[in-house]
Amino acid sequence: MSTCEGSPYTLLGFLFETDQSRLQSRDSHFFREYAIREINVLLWISLVTITSLLIRKVYFLLEIWAKGSKIPGPPCPSFYGHSKLFSGSGSGENLTDFLSKCHVKYGSIVRLWLGPTQLLVSVNDPTLIKEMLLKAKDKLPLTGRAFRLAFGLSSLFASSFEKVQKRRESLAIELNGKFPERANVIPLKIVDCVMERIDSIMAKGVLDCRIISQHMAFSIIGATLFGDSFLSWSSATIYEELLMLIAKDGSFWASYNVPPFWKRGFWRYQSLCKKLKGLTQDIIQQCRQNYKFSGQIDQNSQGKVKNIGRGAGIGTFSPNGTMAGSLLLEAFNDHLNPREELCGNIMGVMFHGSLTCAGLIGSILTRLVMHPEIQEKIYSEILLVCKGSSKLGANDVQKMTYLLASVYESARLLPAGPLLQRCSINHDLNLKTGVTVPAGTILVVPVQQVQMDSSIWGSDAKQFNPYRFLSKAAHQIHNVKEESDSVTRTQFTDSESSPFVLDDPNENLAFLPFGSGTRACVGQKFAILGITTLFASLLQRYEIRLQPGSQNDPKPTMNGCVLQLLPSPKIIFVRRNS
Repeated sequence: MSTCEGSPYTLLGFLFETDQSRLQSRDSHFFREYAIREINVLLWISLVTITSLLIRKVYFLLEIWAKGSKIPGPPCPSFYGHSKLFSGSGSGENLTDFLSKCHVKYGSIVRLWLGPTQLLVSVNDPTLIKEMLLKAKDKLPLTGRAFRLAFGLSSLFASSFEKVQKRRESLAIELNGKFPERANVIPLKIVDCVMERIDSIMAKGVLDCRIISQHMAFSIIGATLFGDSFLSWSSATIYEELLMLIAKDGSFWASYNVPPFWKRGFWRYQSLCKKLKGLTQDIIQQCRQNYKFSGQIDQNSQGKVKNIGRGAGIGTFSPNGTMAGSLLLEAFNDHLNPREELCGNIMGVMFHGSLTCAGLIGSILTRLVMHPEIQEKIYSEILLVCKGSSKLGANDVQKMTYLLASVYESARLLPAGPLLQRCSINHDLNLKTGVTVPAGTILVVPVQQVQMDSSIWGSDAKQFNPYRFLSKAAHQIHNVKEESDSVTRTQFTDSESSPFVLDDPNENLAFLPFGSGTRACVGQKFAILGITTLFASLLQRYEIRLQPGSQNDPKPTMNGCVLQLLPSPKIIFVRRNS
């Protein structure tokens, strides 16, 4: 049966299609309205969130301005702070000089604005410095970022003190506890290694004090970290050169908030860091193999293993009295973070230790060349203590009070850096004077100014005077020892020993070449004993002189408070007949 137009079936179909289209249109309109409402909700949430963050930033900005304005200091010249007053002005004045003038005018606590959100507070009173260094335990985030960029993850150089506390304590125990046991073994080997390098350099006709001090520091840090195997390591020279190249550019690349992947120099720097890490892994593996070999020798010769330590590669004494393995691998194996790499801590210690020790060794070498009479006094003391022996005894260096005092005085006159920096990242710092330093403020101590303050050190504060750390023995006391953070204080007053007593420099709050407080250098005792023992072995065999023909070259001079080592003196080592 056919259907015609206008039949009921056709009408019903049309009505059904119309209803379907209306339903679809209504659903579409509903979903569109729903999407618009959801988008509006998200936009309002985003707007409220951003507004709250901005308000919070403004609140913190107003808070830091309010608290910072209560700290004495010069008026802020512009929106960019005081930076233009000591940079880019053409006057040659640096931050240290500017802070020195501000302290004279405004007192022991001075604030400077480095920008609208960055406050710097300088402290130069020794009592306030001690309080500040005890309370401000953190370092600026840039410090941790520089180490992490160069060496990878490391809990030893993190900005937050809580993250480094356990590792620092473990490292201090290893450095201060085990190093004295082998302090008289390493230097002779290091002197032989250094002199071999020096002979090759002298053959080329160039012997720069800065280069020699760098190599001496690198050798003593490497031998302490990795044992004797480091001194005969074929890649040691390449490792030293890589370390210095990375040290030169580390802070520059870390200054970028976002790693500059688009710069070719950044990838070259990363390639150097990767190569350094590979070499570090090689020497660690070599150190562990030497340790296992040494243990097998003991087992075969004595019927039992003498060299047993916790974990693989722990350095202990081998049968010939030397160290086959590493002194510090045990410290780095304790409290390990699963995400952290051993290489990061090892390279960080090599980096930081080599730079600071090289500065101190260079200062000592320069002082000995500039003051040959002091060098002769030290040599006479060495002969007196050693009594004709070519080897140093276990406690001989601690009897060399004049040599130790010379090392302390060199450290005082040339600290590791012009400013000692700290930060309280999360909490305000409340000092006993009533001053409140806002959280996140850069706290600095102008170390060079404090350590050469004539009101603290006397009228000859800028002069090299080892007797500053010596005093006459008041009583006839034989072999009295008092442990301190720096070195064992020993007093010998018999007829064959020094009549002087070495005073503990840390009793003077203004002695800050190794820092102070909870974040002080954990290697202070190691550095003093190690470098002193090294120079005792060196001066026992060699005399340090200016290179012939260089007497008319420009000499290191005092510029304000700082010993300028540029141009670095050219020196030679003359073997003593005795």
